[in-house]
Amino acid sequence: MTIKETHKNIVEQFSNLTDWDDKYSLLIKMGKQLPEIPKEIKTDKYKLDGCQSQVWMNAKLDNGKIFIEGDSDAMIVKGLVAILIKAYSGFTPAEILSTPPDFLKQIGIDKHLSPTRKNGLGAMLKQIQLFAVAYKALAEKKKN
Repeated sequence: MTIKETHKNIVEQFSNLTDWDDKYSLLIKMGKQLPEIPKEIKTDKYKLDGCQSQVWMNAKLDNGKIFIEGDSDAMIVKGLVAILIKAYSGFTPAEILSTPPDFLKQIGIDKHLSPTRKNGLGAMLKQIQLFAVAYKALAEKKKN
């Protein structure tokens, strides 16, 4: 499945729900389904700035693809972490960098988050972009 198809699937999951309480419930459910991250990730080294809640993210490169792991201490934010992992984990740095998070606008999530949660979502997206930039640069360095 391509990254665009993955984003389309996420939009379809949410578009079947008309009520925002149901959409928040789906977000929370997605957060609960996140695999447990290792304790060493839940440290200041992996904690994101710009989030009101605590959010930890890490990424690894395997076979040219980035795999993201993350967690949060707040249920809705954990759901946002989960949706971003679903949207971007398992793709190449180039795919991540060339695919904007338009799916979030299509879901309408940007209109239903508090300003602090929007800032946190932006910080998470920025971190994923930074992972992609760093791994892309590393791959180019290895080529040369």
